[in-house]
Amino acid sequence: FHIGEREEKCIIEDIPSDTLVVGNYKVQRWDIHKHDFLESAPGLGMFVTVTSPSGEVLLSKLYGPQGTFSFTSYLSGEHIICFQSNSTRFAVIAGSKLRIHLDIRVGEHFLDESAIEAKDKVNEVNVRLEHLIEQIHHVTKEQNYEREREEKFRKTSEETNSNILWWAIVQTLILISVGIWQIKSLRDFFIAKKLV
Repeated sequence: FHIGEREEKCIIEDIPSDTLVVGNYKVQRWDIHKHDFLESAPGLGMFVTVTSPSGEVLLSKLYGPQGTFSFTSYLSGEHIICFQSNSTRFAVIAGSKLRIHLDIRVGEHFLDESAIEAKDKVNEVNVRLEHLIEQIHHVTKEQNYEREREEKFRKTSEETNSNILWWAIVQTLILISVGIWQIKSLRDFFIAKKLV
């Protein structure tokens, strides 16, 4: 995505609780002379701020022009990940565009291939099995989180449907009572004027 040099950009990620999130990013600055983005942006860093659904700041740190950040979610829900450059140029001068390449991995634990190659075959199988078991636990947590969200959504829908039904009943009763009152008032009016 593209942002201005002093602009803040936020991304919302829906993350289950107790989940590791790893993000890799790279910043490129627009070069006016070449009319293209430079391969890197030396001297330019990024403030990365992560906020939990409860508003608690989980991560607030300055990184370089490219880097890796990670955090663990303690609550399930929408986490806000914000990026802002550390440019000290004035807003008038800092009109340069930045391109940010971002890769966010939720719940992944990476295997160190060099460590696996160094171990014998039995340990390699053991490490791979542990990695698979970890991934199974992550998938299970993700499914439980989605189940909780679906149940919450279903309850909200049922409450809304119930409220709509009661509102329709109340409206019908009001219309009937207003109709009866109008008929009675007209009948009394006609009797008072001796038209009936």
